[in-house]
Amino acid sequence: MHNSYFKQASEAPLSSRLQSVHLQQEGESQPSKLPTLQAPGAGQASAPIGVFDSGAGGLTILSVLRQELPGEDFLYVGDTAHCPYGLRSEAEITLLGLEISRFLVERGVKLIVVACNAASQAALATLRATFPVPFVGVVPAVKPAARLTRKGRIGIIATNQAARSPYLRQLIADFARDSETYSHGCSELVTLVERGELDTPTAEEVVHQALKPVLSKDIDVLVLGCTHFPALRPLIERVAGSGVQVIDSGAAIARRTRAVLEAAALLKPSTKQGGQNPTGRLEVWCSGDPTSFRQVASSILGYPVVVHQASQLAQITTAAAHEEGKE
Repeated sequence: MHNSYFKQASEAPLSSRLQSVHLQQEGESQPSKLPTLQAPGAGQASAPIGVFDSGAGGLTILSVLRQELPGEDFLYVGDTAHCPYGLRSEAEITLLGLEISRFLVERGVKLIVVACNAASQAALATLRATFPVPFVGVVPAVKPAARLTRKGRIGIIATNQAARSPYLRQLIADFARDSETYSHGCSELVTLVERGELDTPTAEEVVHQALKPVLSKDIDVLVLGCTHFPALRPLIERVAGSGVQVIDSGAAIARRTRAVLEAAALLKPSTKQGGQNPTGRLEVWCSGDPTSFRQVASSILGYPVVVHQASQLAQITTAAAHEEGKE
């Protein structure tokens, strides 16, 4: 019954699916009648952990997760066919998140890490209401930045959408109201990471131009508010200079994932304390070209990986994008 629902939902006109998501985000009562999908791996400590992002950025989170939970198995999905999410509407991002989460749940994951700031902000509540597994989202490191700053001047770089989102404004109001914060959209940095340009003269010039608006404010802490950006961290730190502390949320997300697994008694028995070399199995998927993604993924992770193409994701979302263009 659940699989038939998702088949019908995927084949429904995009306009009606977007309307359903809009209604759900606005809090209408049971707008889309989303069922609970029973996950084969739900409740099983030996099941893998799912991780997804719009592309390669979530690999920076995956790397920290594998250090924190070295014995755990992981399934990673990069939605490279639709990257970057930062240029898409919240309704589109939510639809993509639903499709990817279904893909992971059907493969038996016990928990899903939404390793994308845009997807965490747009879709996390809907995903938690739809699927029976726990979800961990990412949050820009505004709270620790407020503790670290000595000048009271914080820079935040994110994708274009996330930089102007109400969610980020609320984080700043909650945790950094006593500091001056400067948010700036840098979706061009996502493109650099997706192309695998992590430390080239061209990349350095792009980073220099992207950081100029926040560095001109005499900040002393810079928050990387997109999971793609830590892949450029050495270059960002070089451009920002020694007087600026660069932080991201990767380690906090890894600790949170461990805590959620422990609370649900889902931690794999063989998992040791963090800091060990990863020993668990890793399976990597993408919705776009697996050859180019393999090169980028291997560069970010620091070891060779095999990448499989999730053709069903590419077919479903490509059809949706085509339909949207006709409306």
